[in-house]
Amino acid sequence: MKFHAIDLPSVKYTQPYSIYRKVLLLALTLIVLTSIPLYVNKSSTTSPLPSPTTKTSTSTGLESIEEKEEEQCHIFSGNWVPYPDGPAYYTNETCKLIIPQQNCMKFGRPDSEFMKWRWKPDGCELPLFDAAEFLEIFRGKSLAFLGDSVGRNQMQSLLCLLANVTYPEDLSDQYSNDTDYFKHYVYTDYNFTMATLWAPYLVRSSDADPSGHSRNSLMNIYLDEPDEAWTSQVENFDYVIVSAGQWFFRPLVYYENGGSIGCHWCNLDNMTEIPETYGYRKAFRTVFRTLQSLENYKGVTFLRTFSPAHFENGAWNAGGSCGRTKPFSKEEMKLEGFILDMYMTQVEELKAAQNQAKQKGLDFRLMETTEAMLLRPDGHPNFYGASPHRNTTYADCVHWCLPGPIDTWNEILLHMLKTGQRST
Repeated sequence: MKFHAIDLPSVKYTQPYSIYRKVLLLALTLIVLTSIPLYVNKSSTTSPLPSPTTKTSTSTGLESIEEKEEEQCHIFSGNWVPYPDGPAYYTNETCKLIIPQQNCMKFGRPDSEFMKWRWKPDGCELPLFDAAEFLEIFRGKSLAFLGDSVGRNQMQSLLCLLANVTYPEDLSDQYSNDTDYFKHYVYTDYNFTMATLWAPYLVRSSDADPSGHSRNSLMNIYLDEPDEAWTSQVENFDYVIVSAGQWFFRPLVYYENGGSIGCHWCNLDNMTEIPETYGYRKAFRTVFRTLQSLENYKGVTFLRTFSPAHFENGAWNAGGSCGRTKPFSKEEMKLEGFILDMYMTQVEELKAAQNQAKQKGLDFRLMETTEAMLLRPDGHPNFYGASPHRNTTYADCVHWCLPGPIDTWNEILLHMLKTGQRST
């Protein structure tokens, strides 16, 4: 027999059997409801809700993940973000130590937007530079920039950053006859010494062009012989920042074991053409091995990675220039081609050296600036700089304006010193 519902206006009438079912369900519901207080009383020692002052296990787990991500934050990968007010560390008027070659505003650069960007690492913040803190870290210490003029460019930036606290005494003439390239500063209140050790190839070099030395003349470089200009002094320093780059693109004849093995872009008969990365690799290998072999060298060594140039519409000697006024995003400009090759060559040599240095109690660290600076075609002097050694008909798209994006290198340096960060 089937039981059918009978529909009435606004009322639903069911057969009597469904009434019994409803009564049974109601009774069961009452039993469940009256048992809940008994369970709560029995379990009163454990609150079903978290205390306002107690973090739940889910919250604690999330914080642990966030702290782990903070610890692993990679400061060398990120983007440049607008910073309209700017760090305002210094200007070309407040810092008297900017050399003419990098004093872009003094020599007529019409825009200032290039100073209003800040490096934003992926997933964290890079702290602003604190000059007083830096000087305290280096109290009683010494720092050398070993390499070419871009290394000196970083030192000039640091001089201006520290000028907010104090100025150094220039003792360059007491240490070298060539004070254009070898600089030596002392912060007497902190017993802190800072210097440049000029060695653009890192290894020994000599002129090889019969027409004499010029900006693009042929050079001999001896890949297995360190430059005495730095080996004679480097043991006196507690921290050494090693860097080199653009000089390896000029015409070079390579020597190893006392004899020539080939050349790069030399156009000499019966000479094997060898890519610039070969000489670049061997030069860094020689530097790292030499530092490990010096009996009295106990310093911390930083490799500051390749600094890209940004010539557009031609090479440096064929009308190239760098007139952009804002950064690239990392979606617009990728690390690739010869810049990636130069970068990887350095990093591979450092990694090999780190393993060897660790066994000798030495500390070799990687300071990556290549990605960040690849995105800054707007940061160079272009035609807005002056130098007694530079033909002003050529744009300078190698060095960096002061103030400018190169100040970030010293923010990174300070951060690495404070956190003990060594590499990627």
